[in-house]
Amino acid sequence: MPTELWPSLLEPGLHGADDLCAVSADGVRIRFLDGRELLCGVSGLWNANLGYGNEAIAQACADALRDASYLSVFRYENVHARRAARALVEAAGAEHYGKVVFSTSGGAANDLVMKLARHYHALRGDTTRKLVVGLRDSYHGLTFGGFALTGEQLGQSVYGVDQRLVRHVTPNVGEEIDRLAAQQGDRIAAMVVEPVLGSGAVPLTPEYVRTLLELRDRHGFLLVADEVATGFGRTGDFFASQRWPAPPDLLITSKGLTNGTQAAAAVLMPRALAEPFETAGDVFVHGETQAGTPVTCAAIIATLEEMRRLDAVASARRLSALLDTALEQLVATEPLVSATTGLGCFRSIRLRTPEGDPLPQHEVPQVVAAIRGAGAVVHPSVNGVQILPALTYTDDELTELLDHIRRGVRAHAQGRTAADRETEAV
Repeated sequence: MPTELWPSLLEPGLHGADDLCAVSADGVRIRFLDGRELLCGVSGLWNANLGYGNEAIAQACADALRDASYLSVFRYENVHARRAARALVEAAGAEHYGKVVFSTSGGAANDLVMKLARHYHALRGDTTRKLVVGLRDSYHGLTFGGFALTGEQLGQSVYGVDQRLVRHVTPNVGEEIDRLAAQQGDRIAAMVVEPVLGSGAVPLTPEYVRTLLELRDRHGFLLVADEVATGFGRTGDFFASQRWPAPPDLLITSKGLTNGTQAAAAVLMPRALAEPFETAGDVFVHGETQAGTPVTCAAIIATLEEMRRLDAVASARRLSALLDTALEQLVATEPLVSATTGLGCFRSIRLRTPEGDPLPQHEVPQVVAAIRGAGAVVHPSVNGVQILPALTYTDDELTELLDHIRRGVRAHAQGRTAADRETEAV
């Protein structure tokens, strides 16, 4: 029976379903209202990188709520935000980054970045630099700015999202961005890219990254790494862009930033990007009530400390190597699995029908449900499912996850075959 709650991105017919209503979570398991306990294969919404119920992070949040229940960074500063900003700069690399702007979500942070890039260029006299370039099939959130930048088609036209100052190019196709930059390079304020596209877990190739860096240097736009999903060890480095030949101008982090405990995001940049604002005495017009609060910043600092204590980046690399082997074996031994994409602990599993065709996209939710029935929570992806295990997974938990996936995929195929037989009989 439907409840008063209107959940996000869930079809109306599934509202009120007890098997989709979570009750609690601990470690890498989620308990649901129907009584089942399932293995989480996606780290919450890709954000609980250290698993659920981390005591140190919980205690830090509790202490901050008691000591300074609410302090803002809206026309004021607070010491908690100063400490968190310093800790983030040290984690990302103080040799490049020097300033942090806090936000409350990945989408809002993308809005912030689009505004900041345009304002930065305007202060430097480049008032025609208004275009922001993204990648097709990318995901940058569902706020109006982030939704405009998102390259995945999710109904932008229905909602009247203004994309007149946004351009999209195909990822990993250097010729397209080369052509766009040659034609409109002096109008581009920024290019925003996910090091691994969230839709389909498609990594940017080293060649493509080099092309972006060269075009940035040649044409003068800002290059932004949207590391909302790839940050905090997810790909085997603290930030995925740390493997680039040169760093981005701006870095967005969110999901793993507080291990999923707070609505938080942050934008990191070199001090040089703040200089035009300081020289002109100009105020950057952006602010969010819950950005940079004591509880949020306590969670950020505690998460950074727990990442170090647990050696989470090394754990991610170990788990990534196990995934390489396990997923290769899955492709080799499971006829319905056609390929895998991604890197680190950020993977997708591409599926096909018994006839050998790519799994139709409209069947993906049924596969997700079948895997849930087998015992694990996964997310839909392009022609298949995505898995993003917590960096704290054990070998046994990874084996269990892949077993649930295998059984769920087979169950879906069997149900599909049975349905086809019924149709033929009629």
